[in-house]
Amino acid sequence: MSSFEKKRSVLITGGCGMIGSNLVKRLVKNGWDVSVVDNLWRGKTEYLYDDGKALIDLEQKFYNVDLCDPDACEKVIGSTDYIVHLAARVAGIEYVFENQSDIFRMNNLINSNVFHAARKKGKDRIKGIIYVGTACSFPYNRQNTLNPEPLKEEELFPAYPESAYGWSKLIGQLELDYLEKESGIPCCTLILHNAYGSPTDYGDRSQVIPALIRKAVNFPNEEYVVMGSGEQARAFIHVDDIIDAIVLALDKGWGKGYIQIGPSYCTSIREIVEMIVGISGKNIKPRFDISKAEGNKARCADYSKAERILGWKPKVGLEEGLRRCYEWIENNILEDGAKRNV
Repeated sequence: MSSFEKKRSVLITGGCGMIGSNLVKRLVKNGWDVSVVDNLWRGKTEYLYDDGKALIDLEQKFYNVDLCDPDACEKVIGSTDYIVHLAARVAGIEYVFENQSDIFRMNNLINSNVFHAARKKGKDRIKGIIYVGTACSFPYNRQNTLNPEPLKEEELFPAYPESAYGWSKLIGQLELDYLEKESGIPCCTLILHNAYGSPTDYGDRSQVIPALIRKAVNFPNEEYVVMGSGEQARAFIHVDDIIDAIVLALDKGWGKGYIQIGPSYCTSIREIVEMIVGISGKNIKPRFDISKAEGNKARCADYSKAERILGWKPKVGLEEGLRRCYEWIENNILEDGAKRNV
């Protein structure tokens, strides 16, 4: 890049979360001018550091903004050429099913405010928007049997998600479609299956893998209880593979509709538990609590469209990804314990 060329600039909403912070790191490395907006409900600004150094100018390029506020939203949207919209209210399954009305309302507000602000700025300012959807938006009746056929993008409709979270993310996809048609702003929706990796929330609101790892690290001081039967299965996708997909979509995904990101096979929670227990090296006998919600029975991805359009396929093996995640959570729990004992 010559001194006269302008860097491509991007705003990452939810940029202090697991996916967002890893995306910041990758795009900064690739020479992008990166800005981040996050209300820090789950994300942390400490995730925007690498080897003790901030990845971006936190005073000029980080916005602690609640995107549910339309006025605050309009102040940050349009400050960059591109938007990668990751921000959403999401957590583990227990939280999701106990707070459905709040999740539905907040995600619709976030999405609509971001897209309305982008529409007002127009295609002369916004060169492209990538929206991250979820496999939870697929119809429930395609996820209520074990060992299902991989899902295809065209199966999203007629719509029948199981949860308010799935509905809210699907409505966001539809609004983005209208935005693209009416404004001419190029858009892309990546439908993610079950993401895991680090850095991650492993507390009470965490999703299944970090929660199970935390319990293994803390065992025997924390009982190893697994929500549900353990037969429920998902297509788990490591954050590094997700970042690969987003980076590829920034070049190749425009105007291509919905693209699934996830493996073509399901892994049961029972299998995940066995791998985590093996990694821990502890003699753990899990207790499966069938009184707890476990969600849809199984789902996985037909990622042939991602392979054809983006040249993407998953690379990080599940056991290797779990090992990396285990090490990160274990180190953080040990560091937190050491701080409390000082």
